[in-house]
Amino acid sequence: MTEGAGRRAGELPDDLTAAEAGMWQAFRSGSVYDLRTGDTVADDPHGGHPWGPERTVRARIVCWLLLDGPPALAGRVSSLKLVGVQISGTMDLAGGTVVPYVELQACRFEHEVLLPEARFTTARLVDCSVPRLEAARLHTEGDLHLPRCRFLGGVRLTDARIGTDLLLNQAIVHRDRSGRSIAADGMTVGQDLQAEMLESYGEVSLRGAQVGVSLSLRGARLLNPYTRHALNAPQLTVERTLYLTPAGLGSPLLRGTTPAQGTRIQRFECEGGVRLDDGRFGDAVDFEQARFTLTDDQELSLRRVQAPELRFLGERPARGRVVLSGARIVNLMDRADSWPGPGRLHMGGFSYENLVPRGPFPLEKRLRWVAAATAEYNPEPYERLAAVLRAGGEDEDAREVLLAKQRRRRESLPLAAKLVGYAQDWTVAYGYRPGRAAVWMAVLWAAGSFAFAHAEPPPLKNGEHPDWNPALFALDLLLPVIDLGQVGFWQLRDGWQWLAAAMVLLGWILATTVAAGATRLLRRS
Repeated sequence: MTEGAGRRAGELPDDLTAAEAGMWQAFRSGSVYDLRTGDTVADDPHGGHPWGPERTVRARIVCWLLLDGPPALAGRVSSLKLVGVQISGTMDLAGGTVVPYVELQACRFEHEVLLPEARFTTARLVDCSVPRLEAARLHTEGDLHLPRCRFLGGVRLTDARIGTDLLLNQAIVHRDRSGRSIAADGMTVGQDLQAEMLESYGEVSLRGAQVGVSLSLRGARLLNPYTRHALNAPQLTVERTLYLTPAGLGSPLLRGTTPAQGTRIQRFECEGGVRLDDGRFGDAVDFEQARFTLTDDQELSLRRVQAPELRFLGERPARGRVVLSGARIVNLMDRADSWPGPGRLHMGGFSYENLVPRGPFPLEKRLRWVAAATAEYNPEPYERLAAVLRAGGEDEDAREVLLAKQRRRRESLPLAAKLVGYAQDWTVAYGYRPGRAAVWMAVLWAAGSFAFAHAEPPPLKNGEHPDWNPALFALDLLLPVIDLGQVGFWQLRDGWQWLAAAMVLLGWILATTVAAGATRLLRRS
């Protein structure tokens, strides 16, 4: 009997094995075809126990059922539901259209699965052993589920179109020949992409991918000691939230997970660089308790990222760099002990509108945070922090930040300007503490009045001078521009000339510093 005739008549082809005949009948009735023995060790699809011909079907027969299978029994819907089955040969559905529902659990594939440019309604491979999944430009109307599967040669989903959800929870994926474990550049997922407690041993590449709801890497372990990035996802678009947070059992905060029985709560861990440059996130990027292990030349890169909220709440990376250059965030939620030290934080052009510290984050540590991001003097991070503090009603802290900016600027000035800067700092703190000017003025006036009371200088011209008044003379020296009618009528000699010159100089310093502070205050208003 030919294959076509057998299919049209709904009869069994002659060359089917016993296992394949059972699968054929189960397909027509839409029932589950389970070949497990009940022995946990023997039924483990990832173990070394051999499965004989009684549990083996040919990939060619599976493809025949999916692409051009027999009609369903009356009142039934045909579908392929296999459990504990070994599939020999290469399962090649490239370019095909698969209408029946497909669900394979605890199955073994001897060779790679080829699905490039194939079309499915929904496809589920659960806890299967697959040498490699090649599915570039795959299209599904519904879900693509791959939880707890193990892929020894990687997964390729480049430019795939997943209609609803893509699940990779607890999957274990090793790298392919190019060093990538998951290659999904340009992929589109209609709803959620869940890869919770994923184990990846290579680069996860999501360049230009789009996710319609959330992308969850809760509890995932991304390990890539081979190349630069463990997660390479520039221009990633996620309509809701990217989760790089803990996952496991027993936590009300961990929603949507599918952990195996007995799995403990584990945090997100990444050994290798992370690149999220130019990403767009509708709700947040969440790094709660995340742990990053970087080399000196690797980065956690968030260049030009845009998100309403960044939750930078992970462990401080011991090495490598954190780069936020050009990022635009509304709410920055962070902890003092999450940020790296000087030289390993870059925030040029980083914009945020609100600070939401988790735990104590005093101004002293916040200033160190800004200083860590500016190996050389750069006013922008200081001015951004001051603007955010002022918008939150913390004017005193904002002035302290701007004062710290002036002090940092002073370090880059030549010696003469540096000395003037120190004088301005000691006197009126660069105008950010103008109350000091009145104190210094009073002290200098009192000292000058006391000193000049013992001077009794002769007049320059007899009969053309006011009465000698040491207090008015000292005040006339201190106040620039204003003339009180004392200076210019008396002849000072020796040390009195030096004292008068010093008071004039100090008066100008005080006046210009107060004027600069007032100008800054008016500009801010």
